[in-house]
Amino acid sequence: MSQQVAHRPGEVNPAGSEAKTTRLSNLSARILTGSGGALLGLIVLVVVFSILSPVFFTPRNIINVLDQVSVLGILAVGATAVILTGGIDLSVGSVLGLGTMVLGWTSHNAGWPLWMAMLAALVVGGLAGLLNGVGITFAKLPPFIATLAMMSVGRGLANLITDGQQIVGYPEWFSDLSTQRYAGYFSITLIVVALLYLMGWSWLKYRASGRSVYAIGGGSEVARLAGIHVKKVTIWVYVFAGVLAALGGIVLASRLDSSQPGDGSGYELDVIAAVVIGGASLNGGVGRIGGTVIGVLIIGVLRNGLNLLGVSPFIQQIVIGLVIAIAVMADVLRRKQRP
Repeated sequence: MSQQVAHRPGEVNPAGSEAKTTRLSNLSARILTGSGGALLGLIVLVVVFSILSPVFFTPRNIINVLDQVSVLGILAVGATAVILTGGIDLSVGSVLGLGTMVLGWTSHNAGWPLWMAMLAALVVGGLAGLLNGVGITFAKLPPFIATLAMMSVGRGLANLITDGQQIVGYPEWFSDLSTQRYAGYFSITLIVVALLYLMGWSWLKYRASGRSVYAIGGGSEVARLAGIHVKKVTIWVYVFAGVLAALGGIVLASRLDSSQPGDGSGYELDVIAAVVIGGASLNGGVGRIGGTVIGVLIIGVLRNGLNLLGVSPFIQQIVIGLVIAIAVMADVLRRKQRP
């Protein structure tokens, strides 16, 4: 027969106090190590830059931040899927550059209609992703090596197409995709980015193939034994990332009204940083599209705010590197706390 211990009014219940402490500890761990911590960091950055620069928190500048991260945001959707499988894609910047050069050469030199040139760029991006996926799944190359090789090949092809020369001048309607404002604020490219994130979120949450991505990241062998076609899903994830990299090249060409072989240089770091800052694990199986949105915005807010304050671009690189290190340490802490 169990006995109940009576507590006098005002007396602390040790069991209740311990449970409350445990709940607070778990809550703080989730905030510090998940996408909740990234959201808190984004809010802090916005508040700090708003105080330091009166120009920062204005509608015009906020839209400017969104415009600046539109290309990064597109690439980060594909990178999220790749990292969820436990892989990594170092070739996104080079594939972006290759895509924008294919767009320029086919439309200016080959005389193709621009819509067909855009389609050709997307196909080339998908083929680059296909080579990445096949190299990883069938040739058994580590994702780091396979995509590093594509990074070099893609950049070389981008320069080879025009012997390193840029292509300038696109139709006005093409440039309007990034510059024309609707409802006074939003461009077509921003609307496309928003739709991509909505589609990515829906796919990962509600589609069986999306859930398979998480399963592969959690353990490819276990996923295979569960009936998931691991190689097929992995290849399609890299194809998806390649197509989105080329789409990012199209958007960048629209913004700059030109195609340059060096477009996309350095995007690899920012893309991986955005996904990891958003709470994704580099070991795979953990991450969300919503977290990636926050990570992309943190990168954009950091760069924009530091620019407004006149901070050197070299110091900005140091700051971004430190943020990446903190995000990876948070990932390590999260995995240690996982049962």
